[in-house]
Amino acid sequence: MRRVPAGDLRGAVTRRQAFACALVTLLLALSLGHDVYAAVLRREPLAIVTANGRFLFMVEVATTPEEQHHGLMGRTTVPPETGMLFDFGQPRPVSMWMHDTPVSLDMLFIRSDGTVAAVAARTVPNSDAIIPAPEPVLAVLELAAGTAERLGIGAGAKVEHPMFARGRR
Repeated sequence: MRRVPAGDLRGAVTRRQAFACALVTLLLALSLGHDVYAAVLRREPLAIVTANGRFLFMVEVATTPEEQHHGLMGRTTVPPETGMLFDFGQPRPVSMWMHDTPVSLDMLFIRSDGTVAAVAARTVPNSDAIIPAPEPVLAVLELAAGTAERLGIGAGAKVEHPMFARGRR
C-alpha cells in the first residue's frame, strides 16, 4: 500500500471511488439479473396462422449462440402474445432445455418455410431434460405454456416472420 502524504487524498479517494463504483455496478447487474439481458434483444412482430385464425405476437429474436444459450433463463413470466424466436440461420438438428427457466413454455419447432414441425407443450420448468426437434429446423419459438393449446397451434400451423420469407434451406 502506498502512503499518501497528509492532506493529499486525491489518489486514495480516486481509487476508493473507482472500487466503490465498480462494486455498485456489479451488485446492480447481479440484482437485475436476466432482465438486463432481455433489454438488448431486438423485438419483432410475428404471426401464427392456424385453423382458428391469425394470431399476432411481439417476440424477442435470439440469433447469436450466446443469446440462444441464454434464452428465457431467469424469466418468471412470459406475457401473453410475447415470446422468443431462436433463429439458427439454416435448418439443423436442434435440442432445447429448460435449465434455469422457472416458467413453463410451449416450444414450436419451425421449418425453413415457416410451418410448425412439432410442438413441445407445457415444458417442465428448470429441467435439464433435452427436448429435441423431430427433424432439422430453422427456428424455435418459445411461448407461454398453454398458448399452443389455447390457439390451436400444432404441426402444420404457419408462422409468418421475415426470416421464413428469405428462402433459407
